[in-house]
Amino acid sequence: MTKVKKEKAAADGEEAAGGTEKSYQELIAHLNPISQPLASRKLSKKLYKCVKKAAKVKNIRRGVKEVQKFINKGEKGIVVLAGDTLPIDVYCHLPIMCEDRNLPYAYVPSKVDLGSSAGSKRPTCVILIKPHEEYQDAYQECVDEVSSLPKPL
Repeated sequence: MTKVKKEKAAADGEEAAGGTEKSYQELIAHLNPISQPLASRKLSKKLYKCVKKAAKVKNIRRGVKEVQKFINKGEKGIVVLAGDTLPIDVYCHLPIMCEDRNLPYAYVPSKVDLGSSAGSKRPTCVILIKPHEEYQDAYQECVDEVSSLPKPL
């Protein structure tokens, strides 16, 4: 590669890196029909921050199989589901399990953002945030807001 081509590629890379982040409205356009209750932009940010804090102290469960196993065992926490997961059949049973066990749950618009907030390069469609003393304030605030969201019929 010549010097000019390298500079162009670097400039394109910078533009692409800045332009890959989608807005909340663009993410909402690609949601599943079952993505209710959907977290607002503000609540989504709080949930991502809470996931990040929980991941730091290794206090999360990620993935459908792991979350389902620990919900069945009776573990408590907030269940955060990604609203853009396809096919829906992969995780459509989890909200019902959460309602049966009175666990608060909410959908966020992006599985890529959910995975990255958990400290992973891989997109994640569901995360269970367990309570911990280190981030108790953020956790409690998220529980209150998620619990106040209207449940689907």
